[in-house]
Amino acid sequence: MAVLVSKVEKGSAAERSGFVAGDVLVSINNMEINDVLDFRFYMVATRLKCTVIAQGKTKTIRVKKDEYEELGLVFDTYLMDKQRRCKNGCIFCFVDQMPPGLRESLYFKDDDSRMSFLFGNYVTLTNMSDDDIARIIEMHISPINISVHTMNPQLRVHMMKNKRAGESLKYIEQLAGAGISINAQLVLCPGVNDGGELQFSLERLGSLYPAVQSIAVVPVGLTKYREGLADLKLYTPEQAANTIDIVEAFGNVFYERHGERLAFPADELFIKAGRHLPEREYYGSFDQLENGVGLISLLEHEFCEAMKSFAPPAKPKRISLATGVDAAPFMDKLLKMVQSRYPDLSYTVYAIRNDFFGESITVAGLVTGGDLIRQLKGQDLGEQLLIPAVMLRHERDLFLDGVSLEEAQTALKVNIRPVENDGYTLLSAIVDFGE
Repeated sequence: MAVLVSKVEKGSAAERSGFVAGDVLVSINNMEINDVLDFRFYMVATRLKCTVIAQGKTKTIRVKKDEYEELGLVFDTYLMDKQRRCKNGCIFCFVDQMPPGLRESLYFKDDDSRMSFLFGNYVTLTNMSDDDIARIIEMHISPINISVHTMNPQLRVHMMKNKRAGESLKYIEQLAGAGISINAQLVLCPGVNDGGELQFSLERLGSLYPAVQSIAVVPVGLTKYREGLADLKLYTPEQAANTIDIVEAFGNVFYERHGERLAFPADELFIKAGRHLPEREYYGSFDQLENGVGLISLLEHEFCEAMKSFAPPAKPKRISLATGVDAAPFMDKLLKMVQSRYPDLSYTVYAIRNDFFGESITVAGLVTGGDLIRQLKGQDLGEQLLIPAVMLRHERDLFLDGVSLEEAQTALKVNIRPVENDGYTLLSAIVDFGE
């Protein structure tokens, strides 16, 4: 499948060699180009022979470039073709629990291995073929993030409502055998894939170490929009504690054998169980931050490091910070640390209840602009309101419910400052030092 060049970057190797917008790229060094992975894999050579269709005629364009120089071709879509849609019907799928009326992109179920490599998305492998796996191995696309959920083939079919869900587990072993690094995710549903099934999955994945480099154990998230969906329950504190015990028992044994824990419960499980979060050292290289594993411990560690060089400003300041229910106590703890050195700082931390998705959703990343406005309107929010950047989409302009950052600022009559999950950035935002 040839791909259309929509733009050629000025001054690039492609422009110097004669590429123009409208050319159709067929192959590089006789290797067919079907999508972004082919393109990025084959374009790294310093000498390229590109087969191109220009105005209906086939021609060859030869390119000389530096080893790390981009070719300079731009395509209509980043992937060069359509993004692969998930074909599963997972009993816990969050997209199926979304309310109507949101922007269309939020209802798209992604299950594309290319997105895993390029952006860290998780894939299930159920819509992949033997040829797809062979290409990943040939190109050594690594790491790849896999939504495993269970290593029991029959249970995986039941949970994912896809007859290929069980047989596609073979790809995990094939990838591991070829030295492809794997980050695995287990979304747990009480009474379904936890308990003994969790123990089984951990042991099977652990047997594939070191290719399997981390396992995140994440509790299912349930919104209030579950009419007609599987009858699932939230984790109770006792169930969360039992799950942590299973993961930690496995991790302790694994650590004795290999010097690392491999499997980690999500922060949400510790909070649900009422247990203290582990220290930074527990999480190793923090491979599973996107799954909420070690986020709070890393933030606190970075914040404490930043505090070592903190010089309090001379002027008084009043701020507010809004976050999800889970993170609010931890944010208050960090702000108290600042206030102990900077008495002229006054602050309020607001735990935003999730009325939009339901009160069982307690993470900051799913707080909406509407809930923020309704719960903070009329409050004295001080000079600025800090919010976690994850409340907004990548462009930092819209909340999940379509409320814009500008609309929220106008409604609350305060400057709203999105802050990344980084301790140094957070301290800087609180006191404006170093800016």
